[in-house]
Amino acid sequence: MVFDRLLVVASLASLAFLFLVFELIRRRRLDEGYALLWLGCGLFFLGFSIWRKALDYLAELAGIYYPPAALLLLLILGLILVMIQFSVVISRQRHQIKTLTQRLGLLEERQDRLDESQDKNGSVKR
Repeated sequence: MVFDRLLVVASLASLAFLFLVFELIRRRRLDEGYALLWLGCGLFFLGFSIWRKALDYLAELAGIYYPPAALLLLLILGLILVMIQFSVVISRQRHQIKTLTQRLGLLEERQDRLDESQDKNGSVKR
């Protein structure tokens, strides 16, 4: 049956995804905070891939005729939520970078003034 084959493929894809996330964690290429998010997504989709009744119920609840399409819809919605979360993080980091750049500029200007006064007086003023 096509439906069962698709669920097997979805289950294998979920397991491969979880393996990838664990490998990225092991190599310290993925931060723990993000790792929990990706592990949660992987386990969520693995659960729906294995537990056919839950997927059928979700599809019926959403009015979707073909249950694997509900799994695809969940995948798309999950990715949208992850992208929103990353956008928030990027925005916060951009603000921090701007603040740090401004502070660095002020410190460099202050250091330049101190260097100029030191050159004029020939002594160190700190």
